[in-house]
Amino acid sequence: MKIPVFVSRPSTLNPEQSATQEALFREFEGLGLEPRTLGQSDYPTEAPIGEVVALARHCAGAAILGFVQLRVQSGVLKPGTATETKVEGLCLGTAWNQIEGGILYAVKLPLLVFRERGVTEGIFETGSSELFIQDLPVPWDPGRDPGRLHEVFLKWQGQVRMRYHIGN
Repeated sequence: MKIPVFVSRPSTLNPEQSATQEALFREFEGLGLEPRTLGQSDYPTEAPIGEVVALARHCAGAAILGFVQLRVQSGVLKPGTATETKVEGLCLGTAWNQIEGGILYAVKLPLLVFRERGVTEGIFETGSSELFIQDLPVPWDPGRDPGRLHEVFLKWQGQVRMRYHIGN
């Protein structure tokens, strides 16, 4: 029996992002883990946030996939404030990464956080938590430092298995 792990990811991906997600899911499945996502493996029957909480309680670990969902070519961050800043090339993931990430962190699931190059803000900011933010290789390149990624997966999988076998 595979161990369920919650995967936070956007519902719409471009072809390169899709290929990367599929490769990550194969990695998880190869470790005996079952990726569970709202809108792909699980479909909500009630309010989505409640479904996230219910699914998170059923899982023994979680991964957050911060794929670029919004690219701002030029804009103003915090307009009209003392910290107003002009930004160029700002990349954001889906707002659901932030919502689900907060829930997953609060229920203390072992978390693996990935971000596509350029994705910032919230859970994807270095130093926002004790979590190390992993680079999300898009397009997927299995030859790109496979040892390092494999070690990351093995360490996380060990934490997930411990959570699964001993419970909360």
